Amino acid sequence: MEKVNYGRLLDEKLRELERQRLRPSLLLHACCAPCSSYTLEYLSSRFDITLYFCNPNIAPESEFDYRFSELKRLVKEMGLAVNIVEEPYDPTPFYELAKGLEDLPERSLRCQRCIGYRLQKAGEKARELGADYFSTTLTISPHKDCAFINECGARIAEEVGVPYLFSDLKKHDGYKRSIELSHEYNLYRQDYCGCIYSKAAREREKEKSDRI
Repeated sequence: MEKVNYGRLLDEKLRELERQRLRPSLLLHACCAPCSSYTLEYLSSRFDITLYFCNPNIAPESEFDYRFSELKRLVKEMGLAVNIVEEPYDPTPFYELAKGLEDLPERSLRCQRCIGYRLQKAGEKARELGADYFSTTLTISPHKDCAFINECGARIAEEVGVPYLFSDLKKHDGYKRSIELSHEYNLYRQDYCGCIYSKAAREREKEKSDRI
């Protein structure tokens, strides 16, 4: 099966919107400020964006609150007219979907279920708010399965009736640019994905490297 170039699909969509002189609305799921930085820089001139902070995987609650505060600070300091919608902290859905998968590594079935849940919520919120598209900042991360994210988004789009904006935000040095912007705005860059299981795995890796 031919590999889909999701970065090219995004470029083609942006050129199409430019030709048609359209500025649609976009419900953009955001996981954190660093991943949102380049994404906002790249897309805010082309869409009316509502950021959607829905991340029940993040733990503890203080980490959730800090990541959300950094996201709000970034938007303010970038001077963007971007709305932000937050789902209140409730890790229950994540722990339910992670049952029996606690020991699996990142990019495993546990991560797929987590991403699927957050994209499902984003699609439903996009329908509720009447957005023209929905998408996520997650494809900027080299640690995430870009193909799975986009395939999941496409499936949910059919269900909710809102088109999914395909992307591979690592293209055009997007990940590198996100690091540059993180330094520029002095953003908090977490060293684990968000859940207690990824945090434990990261701590084990650090302990192993310290012993070497």
